[in-house]
Amino acid sequence: MHKTRLEAFSDGVLAIILTIMVLELKVPHGADFAALWPLLPVFLSYVLSFVYVGIYWNNHHHLLSGTRQVSGGVLWANLHLLFWLSLTPFATGWMGENHFAPATLALYGGILMGSAVAYAVLQHCIIAVNGGPDGPLARALGRDWKGKLSPVLYLAGIASSFWLPWLAGACYVFVALMWLVPDRRIERTLLATPQE
Repeated sequence: MHKTRLEAFSDGVLAIILTIMVLELKVPHGADFAALWPLLPVFLSYVLSFVYVGIYWNNHHHLLSGTRQVSGGVLWANLHLLFWLSLTPFATGWMGENHFAPATLALYGGILMGSAVAYAVLQHCIIAVNGGPDGPLARALGRDWKGKLSPVLYLAGIASSFWLPWLAGACYVFVALMWLVPDRRIERTLLATPQE
């Protein structure tokens, strides 16, 4: 099976997710800058989620650029990832509307964790049908220390959300900043290894 439809469908779903999130930003009733102040938590949660969805879109694009074929398992793993990402607008809205309350931070962390696990499963499925552990894509991904550290930090954020909410938020922001740095592993390795 070719990857074209998988890429197109995924791009469409991610675009809809971003659209839903921006629609949660309600226009204030005042005409001065002070009217924007109460919307700050909603805006900050939107920015964080926009960055996360953007990171997943970017990494998904890079992962599929090194993919020559997909299987039924890859299609289901991709849907699994899109399911978790589709929950992002709900968690983002709830967290912003309730000013980063502990339960909202825990749910947000849970969705981030589900997305990270789903991405790891997708990555594993794609590697399995594209050369296995000795294939060029597996070599390009290497040890994937960011992929292994992220769930640990999400768990720390979830655990601390009820006792130290600021620490939970810091964990989520740190992971986003960690992934915001461009990851050139796939580009470096696959440019050195010609693909068919």
